[in-house]
Amino acid sequence: MTVLVHSRAALAAELAKAPGEIAVVMTMGALHEGHRQLMRVARERSAFVVVTIFVNPLQFGPNEDFEKYPRTLDDDLAACRDEGVTVVFAPSRDDVYPGGAPSITMHPGPLGEILEGESRPGHFSGMLTVVQKLLMLTRANVAYFGEKDFQQLALIRRMARDLDMGVEIVGVPTVREIDGLALSSRNRFLSPDQRRSALALSRALREGAARSDPDSVLAVAHKILAEEPGVRVDYLALTGTDLGAAPESGAARLLVAAKVGSTRLIDNVALQLTPGTGAPL
Repeated sequence: MTVLVHSRAALAAELAKAPGEIAVVMTMGALHEGHRQLMRVARERSAFVVVTIFVNPLQFGPNEDFEKYPRTLDDDLAACRDEGVTVVFAPSRDDVYPGGAPSITMHPGPLGEILEGESRPGHFSGMLTVVQKLLMLTRANVAYFGEKDFQQLALIRRMARDLDMGVEIVGVPTVREIDGLALSSRNRFLSPDQRRSALALSRALREGAARSDPDSVLAVAHKILAEEPGVRVDYLALTGTDLGAAPESGAARLLVAAKVGSTRLIDNVALQLTPGTGAPL
């Protein structure tokens, strides 16, 4: 049976019942199939799975969508029950930040100042701060995060390693709609026409990743995005798997962020690079 708790004390009481390893899936609610997949992967390994539901104000900047971010706790709890989650921790802001906004926060370093970090100053500091707090509160041995937020995943892995946090961070592949759109809680804000425009993101990544020459990868992806008037690109970047400079050959990552209407979407894919193999566009 899935237990819903809201306070630190109630969470601690449930954690005391854990027979062994504790797994955590951190969410902001508005759960979809991507979140369910994280829960399933966690359940395959761990008998005791905690899902956290908390819309973290620290990771939203000015003029972002904190107030309109969907809150759907009843539906979220039903999804967690369907997936056999042990505990759902849905704290209030005061439960997570009892003294108000923390005076000491996590600094993401240079990796947090590029891509999303450049577009959303302060976002990664707020994200890492709440992740660190929730790891401590849930006493997790392993935590699962989706690869759709690839820079977030890379930063959490770096934090766990650099600070010897003793928690394993596991990335889970992006879950997509049948037409390729990456699942996101923000997709519900798209009109039918905007949703059709948003497909340009996954198409650009897919067709770009089908090339193996770095120049061709970016040229193909840029062309597809430029041909869709409903998409306003924030960035399109080809990087290494550590988000550093892309290698001349080997494993790489192609990442995109764009606005469709007023909704900001991100996506990324893995690819293999081989120099000098680009075909004519």
